[in-house]
Amino acid sequence: MSARWLPWAAMAGILAGVATIQFAIGRLVICACGYVSLWHGDVWSSGNSQHLTDWYTLSHLAHGFIFYAAMRWLRPGWSVAWRAVAALLVEGAWEVVENTSLIIDRYREVTASLDYFGDSIVNSFGDGVAMLVGFFLAARLPVAVSVLIVIGMEGLAGWMIRDNLVLNVLMLLWPVEAVREWQMQGAPRP
Repeated sequence: MSARWLPWAAMAGILAGVATIQFAIGRLVICACGYVSLWHGDVWSSGNSQHLTDWYTLSHLAHGFIFYAAMRWLRPGWSVAWRAVAALLVEGAWEVVENTSLIIDRYREVTASLDYFGDSIVNSFGDGVAMLVGFFLAARLPVAVSVLIVIGMEGLAGWMIRDNLVLNVLMLLWPVEAVREWQMQGAPRP
């Protein structure tokens, strides 16, 4: 194998490693419903975070843009592919930590995600791929366009599901009851 394929092999290995760890800690491979959808848009259903992509895929795309900027600053001498490997290591570590009972319980305690039970392995794989897509888009686009895309994704998710990357981080680290109440207003009425 030539050296130019090494970072791509590393990325595949990271995705496989994350899936293996998640399987070992008891995550479902696919949705308990028994099938995989390319897109699942109902954040208030048990299928949320269980299919390949969903509204939270936008947050993982944004991770890619953010990680690209951070890695370009931290490791300017590395190739884009090796920076992507480092970014995927961070993303993969988050996917594992996010699906531990500690973080799942935290989501359920302080956010509007009352019925969140973690991601399926397929969803975590989709999140990792989405981060890579965002990363490689950021590598090719002008900074201003990248910033506008991230702002646009955040605005779209905030408008459509009353959640996005910024709100997610805020609610995990410094829960604001007014934000939670506003998010809950988007829940379907019984």
